[in-house]
Amino acid sequence: MIRIIVDCFGGDHSPEANIEGSLMALEAFPDLHLILTGDEGIITECLSGRQYDASRLTVVHAPEVIGCDEKPTDVIRLKKESSMIKAVRMLRDEDDIAGMVSVGSTGALVAAALTRVGLLEGVIRPAFCPLLPTMKGGIVGICDSGANVEVTSDYLKQFAIMASLYLENVYDIPRPRIALLNVGVEAGKGDTVRKEAYDKLSALPCINFVGNMESRDLLSGSYDAVVCDGFSGNVLVKTTEGTALELLKKVKDTIFSRAIYKFGALFQKKMFADLKAFMNYQNYGGSVLLGTRKVVVKGHGSSKAVAVEKCIEQAYRMVAGSLSSKIEDALDKYDHYE
Repeated sequence: MIRIIVDCFGGDHSPEANIEGSLMALEAFPDLHLILTGDEGIITECLSGRQYDASRLTVVHAPEVIGCDEKPTDVIRLKKESSMIKAVRMLRDEDDIAGMVSVGSTGALVAAALTRVGLLEGVIRPAFCPLLPTMKGGIVGICDSGANVEVTSDYLKQFAIMASLYLENVYDIPRPRIALLNVGVEAGKGDTVRKEAYDKLSALPCINFVGNMESRDLLSGSYDAVVCDGFSGNVLVKTTEGTALELLKKVKDTIFSRAIYKFGALFQKKMFADLKAFMNYQNYGGSVLLGTRKVVVKGHGSSKAVAVEKCIEQAYRMVAGSLSSKIEDALDKYDHYE
């Protein structure tokens, strides 16, 4: 049985979306046991009348809630009975709990994971790795997307190893194509950090490094993951998501601007629905925090039930695929390559 904690009081649609997504995950994975943290009375009320396997669901009372504007250090010190911090403490203290999912404060989650759960042996810094869809029907990971604003070439080398193992073991992508985010595709492009990273990634036998990638090619389908500093990665992800959403709005506005366009759209309704689903980040889960001693998945703050279920699925597959031990083994074997 794989045991995973879900923070039920983080996010814009909590606790309903968190609970609904949890029940969906329970139905999808028969060997999954979920622990829901949050106000027990509210959670129990939300569960009332629902059909689910009660033997695989535990509720742990945690009455406090963390706001996104609160300082992470204050949260860890002062809000020990919050749904997130209690979940992190249980993740640290109970050996049979393999991972956790939260759609709450990113800063608080990263700080708590680092100080309470800790890093895998050999990991310098953890990295967020969200997924986006590509134009060829696949996915592409962005590692890092916000955990490390500044990086070194050694950070980027480890990000590449972790992202490659993540995609290979969780999404069954053989020899994932790993790229380095840069201002040009030529080997000599970029600042000192990027140039050093290029040389180190080229020397790594355990990854399929395919060179530099410009941001415009992120969704091309030519890459399975791109490694970068957290500042650039965060901007890259949010710009791509925002552009896709605004483009969909523009298409909708254009269709409704003329009667003949609306008439024609009636015959393409299925196509537009498929396009909307394809570009909806809710269908791709959250950002896994690669490098922590136990599995941590951070979902979007606006996650609805489907997104929460996908986050739980990510955590489940990371545990089932023994990703943490494989990262430790790879770093022990290959981290010395320069």
